[in-house]
Parts: sequence; structure tokens; C-alpha cells
Amino acid sequence: MKAISKVEGRVAVLDRPDVDTDQIIPKQFLKRIERTGYGQYAFYDWRFDEAGNEKPGFELNQAQFAGAKILLAGRNFGCGSSREHAAWALQDYGFDVVIAPSFGDIFRSNAGKTGMVVVQLPDAQVKALMEAVDLDRGSDLVVDLEACTVTTPGGDVIPFAFDEPTRYRLLNGLDDIGITLRHEDQIAAYEAAHGVSAR
Repeated sequence: MKAISKVEGRVAVLDRPDVDTDQIIPKQFLKRIERTGYGQYAFYDWRFDEAGNEKPGFELNQAQFAGAKILLAGRNFGCGSSREHAAWALQDYGFDVVIAPSFGDIFRSNAGKTGMVVVQLPDAQVKALMEAVDLDRGSDLVVDLEACTVTTPGGDVIPFAFDEPTRYRLLNGLDDIGITLRHEDQIAAYEAAHGVSAR
């Protein structure tokens, strides 16, 4: 998992509440065994018509949001089933950060374990960020996980709270195995002291 401390780049706006994990990555695409390659299917039913053509009315198909690294979303983002593929799909699509007023709890956990930053801000602040985005030319944001701040297109700095263990994990690029391996010496000492055979 790559370390992530600051994300600066294009922001996309998906001003919809209750975006569930089945919309983020529809169930028919869950047959892959790899963690990669899901980005092309993210929001598939919203992005494409029955012939596989992009729907021009869908927000993320707009040219000003192309290449976005940061997603501004509505409340209760990532609700629904517990599929971790939703976080994989968003990350593979190109998003490093999702900012919303609230998140599905399991989605939030999966995102942190995958290496994606989810920032919860009050609804009014998220709405203000959305309104600050230039819908003709696009806008950039800066999300600083070191300082726990979001810098708006106009230069205003908004602080946010963040779970410290997850922040540590993200700043150091540690997945569950990486965190465990940080205690490798202690594990080996315990095994030696208790007669556990080497694996």
C-alpha cells in the first residue's frame, strides 16, 4: 500500500445522498480475483447506457471532472453491503480522497485499509466546497493528511478530525500485513520462548 500524506488535484462533485456500494461497483463485476481492474466498472450503471456508451448527463462523465483525485459526495456515501470492492473500484478509478458529510461504517473501514482517505465534514462545509467548484473549467483541492486540513479553491483552510490509527496506517503505507510485520521481532521472540516451530 502506498503512503499518502497530501493529495492535490482535480475534484469531482457527486452531489447525491445514500450512494450505496452496489452503485459504486455493481454485483456483476465482483467475479474478478484481483484487487485491480475495477475502476472501469465504477458507477457502471450510472456512467454507461445499455450499448456501453457514456451517459453525458452523469456527473463523472463531465470533462471538467476528468482525472479527478478527490471526490465530493453526499451524505451516507458507501452505505449498503460490505463489499470492499467499492473502495478498490474508487481507488482504481483514480480517487485518493472522498469527502462527504457521512459514510457507511464498513466502507470507511475498507477505504482506510485500502489506502484511500475518507474525510468527514459537516454538511454545510461540504455544500460550500461543492459550490466553490468551477463547473465550467474544474477546480483543484488540497487534502493534507499530515495537517488534517482541506484547502479550498479560494485558499481557505478547513480542519478535519481523523481517526489516528487509520491516519498512521495511511501516512506510512501500511496494510494489515505491514502493521503485523512491524512486530516481527516480538513475534519471533514469542515463538522461540514458547517452542513454536518456525513457519
